[in-house]
Amino acid sequence: MAGRVLIGTSSWADPGFVERWYPRGMPARERLPWYAQRFEYVEVNSSFYALPDPATVRRWAAATPAGFTFDYKLHRLLSRHAAAPDSLPRDMRDEVEVDRRGRVRLTRELEDELVDRTRDAVEPLVEAGKLGAFLLQLTPAFSPFDHELEELAPLVERLRPHRVAVELRHRSWVDPRRAERTFAFLSEIGAAFVTVDAPPGEHAPIMPPVDAVTCDELAYMRLHGRNARGYLTGRTVAERFGWVYADEELEEVAGRVRALAEQADEVHVAFNNNRDDDAPSAARRFREIMGQDPGPPPEEAQLRIA
Repeated sequence: MAGRVLIGTSSWADPGFVERWYPRGMPARERLPWYAQRFEYVEVNSSFYALPDPATVRRWAAATPAGFTFDYKLHRLLSRHAAAPDSLPRDMRDEVEVDRRGRVRLTRELEDELVDRTRDAVEPLVEAGKLGAFLLQLTPAFSPFDHELEELAPLVERLRPHRVAVELRHRSWVDPRRAERTFAFLSEIGAAFVTVDAPPGEHAPIMPPVDAVTCDELAYMRLHGRNARGYLTGRTVAERFGWVYADEELEEVAGRVRALAEQADEVHVAFNNNRDDDAPSAARRFREIMGQDPGPPPEEAQLRIA
């Protein structure tokens, strides 16, 4: 029997959503419930930039129906991106080491503390049964030439028993010389490999369409659009990820998702083609292609009223 497929977007509060998808004038507090009427799954994106207050997370849990699922993107420091001290909780900022550019140096002690605080922050989702997985979106600088996958093992271990999905963003990890070892390592530590739909090209930060299930419980796909030039040179989210998926492209993705669902209990599909309402519109159409109820219409007439 095929696994359950959850479809949603990589945020519910992207500026493009606010401008083009939600009914005009809708208060911020009403957006998540409105979103949850149309999708049963979403990624938390704001957590990449700062840890949310548990009270905020508790409101997310209360604003969504039973069975709704949140995947939580881990803080940028945990995913080896550059981070300034002000991205950390206030009481941690004075204790961290920084380099000459003012970027925080990630130590094992700091990683452990940040993971523990992350777990505290998401506890309301855990209590509500709404935490799907932690998403570790690594920087493209995390390459096999400068890093070892084993660096990730303590982080994944400290997050247990929660599921962790790992998005590698340097294509050399899955080239023919390394792919087997990469997938074997992720399987060994119980982490899900994040497969992607990305622009065509062989540049290092463009991952190829390689699919693998390294965790029986969870397979994961993220869709970044297919605008190669924007993906490599864009300065804004809209420039990098904006893409209107054609039906034939979504049908192609559907074939990949169905294959993943034959190997995993659950497949999370997150649309990250963030420009205007591209992501929710594509996700809604994809639900139809996958034979799922697309939910209430997006009320386009309201969106166009001045």
